[in-house]
Amino acid sequence: MISHRERHLIERVGWLRAAVLGANDGIVSTASLIVGVAAASQGRGEILVVGVAGLVAGAMSMAAGEYVSVSSQSDTERADLAREKAELETQPDFELDELAGLYETRGVEPAVARVVASQLMAKDALGAHARDELGISEITTAKPIQAALTSALTFAMGAALPLVVAILVPASAIVVAVSLASLLFLAVLGGVGARVGGAPIVKAVARVTFWGAIAMGLTAGVGAVFGVSA
Repeated sequence: MISHRERHLIERVGWLRAAVLGANDGIVSTASLIVGVAAASQGRGEILVVGVAGLVAGAMSMAAGEYVSVSSQSDTERADLAREKAELETQPDFELDELAGLYETRGVEPAVARVVASQLMAKDALGAHARDELGISEITTAKPIQAALTSALTFAMGAALPLVVAILVPASAIVVAVSLASLLFLAVLGGVGARVGGAPIVKAVARVTFWGAIAMGLTAGVGAVFGVSA
């Protein structure tokens, strides 16, 4: 008998979320900083310093934020598993009834549900309850280090794109060039993220470019106001 393991898109949710979030934030925040400073009529040197500082600070902030938030999720998961393990040791019959009841609510006949629950608990009681009662599985388990590294790396990569554009174009064209290029980068990112995650591409592209345009427009306005008043 030939067997195979199907790979589903949901298996990518952990690193994909962190990657898309990191790259999106890198592009939007760094491009907004560059556009805002450039709109204030600052020189190329000041613009590039702000851009590099934003890249470094943003990458570290993303790594720290992801690590702390995902670690909190991981702590909660471990606490729930410890509680479940204790309950399995002290009241196994109740836990068996509970698991069988879960299967019954999903449409399994009571007798069959109890047999299934008994067999699953005989093999891996904690695993069965973690998966079917708590919703914790290998796919959804929090991975703080993976999330932190992915976010930091993708933020830096995203932030580097508008920074490179600012280096290459004339100082007088930085606002327009960085804005347009960043919207293009965001559109590509949205399309790739949607493609990898199996989501609608047009909707994803529209979403990221809309909010990116809003962010850059607001910072350009702030830069222009303070630049004029200075």
